[in-house]
Amino acid sequence: MLDVDVCGVRLKNPVIAASGTFGFGEEYNQIFDVSRLGGIATKGLTLNVKEGNDGQRIYETRGGILNSVGLQNPGIEKFIGEELPKIRKLNTVIIANLGGETVDEYIKGAERLNDTDVDIIELNISCPNVKSGGMAFGIKSKDAYFVVSRVRKVCKKPLIVKLSPNAEDIVDMAIKCAEAGADGISLVNTFKAMAVDIKKRRPIFDNITAGLSGPCIKPIALRMVYEVAGAVDIPVIGIGGITCAEDAIEFIMAGASCIEVGTANFTKPNICLNIIDGMEDFMNKENIKSIEEIKGIIRRK
Repeated sequence: MLDVDVCGVRLKNPVIAASGTFGFGEEYNQIFDVSRLGGIATKGLTLNVKEGNDGQRIYETRGGILNSVGLQNPGIEKFIGEELPKIRKLNTVIIANLGGETVDEYIKGAERLNDTDVDIIELNISCPNVKSGGMAFGIKSKDAYFVVSRVRKVCKKPLIVKLSPNAEDIVDMAIKCAEAGADGISLVNTFKAMAVDIKKRRPIFDNITAGLSGPCIKPIALRMVYEVAGAVDIPVIGIGGITCAEDAIEFIMAGASCIEVGTANFTKPNICLNIIDGMEDFMNKENIKSIEEIKGIIRRK
């Protein structure tokens, strides 16, 4: 009932744990059976080890959180040697989230991941928490086209491109990524935002700005998914403030093939199971036999 096809890869359900909120899955597997998930998007990976940003990294705000982690990760080689063998045992689809500071780093990272058994690569051109690379490629469509087309030439895996809501024109950005060879689009990443410590008279974060996520961004993210899904002929993965089955179904009805759950994992570690069970319950009550029946249905009305 809940199984879906994304870029030629079969997922047992449309619920994926989003990159940066789920580590490599092992910690969460001590709390619940992670194999029930449709997939896991790994912590953002870079070619080399990355220590992340200095100073405060997480700050709560009404309806969400701001983060300035800065893509801290062990690097692709350590991921392949130490993390991937463990994550493969979790019996779910593995999406390797790939970041970079230069086009060359993206290319080399994709080439290295080609030789592994990850199922999909999610090209992150949308992180607002790094000083170079990241979102620098996710603002202007021509820059996105360039990096995606270069990676596509070497990438042997299904390639999903993760978009920033901070793009100049997110619909045009998605179209250009599809033209450059993307097999799918995921959106949205975090919104560029900030917070101020009024006692210290300074920004909360050393980088001044950070990435905003959580329920507060959901209506905007939903609108962007709706617009992008109507403009491209490749699968769209909906992300942004999803906390319950109803949220997930809204994104599916707006045109997403599946969804990713991020910030909600911090408030309730097994929230994804609630979403999966809630979606199944809704479909049973509404006599819906497959996700395809309702995908993009609001556009068909």
